[in-house]
Amino acid sequence: MNIRKCMYICSAKLLTELILICDTMKEVGIINREIASAISKQGHSDLLMIVDAGFAIPKGVEVIDVSIAENKPMVLEVLAELSRFFSVEKMFMAIQTKETSPSLFANIASSFGDGVPIEIIDHTALKEMSKSVKTIIRSGDFTAYGNVILVSGAGKRWFCENES
Repeated sequence: MNIRKCMYICSAKLLTELILICDTMKEVGIINREIASAISKQGHSDLLMIVDAGFAIPKGVEVIDVSIAENKPMVLEVLAELSRFFSVEKMFMAIQTKETSPSLFANIASSFGDGVPIEIIDHTALKEMSKSVKTIIRSGDFTAYGNVILVSGAGKRWFCENES
């Protein structure tokens, strides 16, 4: 067999294998295609918001509605999955969350680990900020004031030659 024919056969086999690989459904990571797409479009310091079932979503903001029933899924479940694949450098939450749902506030605050600063603002200000987020993910959570704005971070993978 000449070398050209061998290369052609090898290339055809490789192409067939690549087609098979590309033709399979996504089974790892975030499998919701809209959420996977939304987080891949987030740049450093872009805003992503996770909201409860009753949050008034502003016109013009991309919304991904994952609610399927009352309290399904919960905001914390959405955050738990996001925290595996998404870096956050800061969060915004309403003072009303801390006052009305203190355990939810504490759990959201720790959802991306220690050291992520939380800025506490009034719920009205949070609603105003929601107009400038890239994407809102709406959960089925019925816990009052279960809303958080996440500021996309650079993550720990980034190399800095000189730490300042």
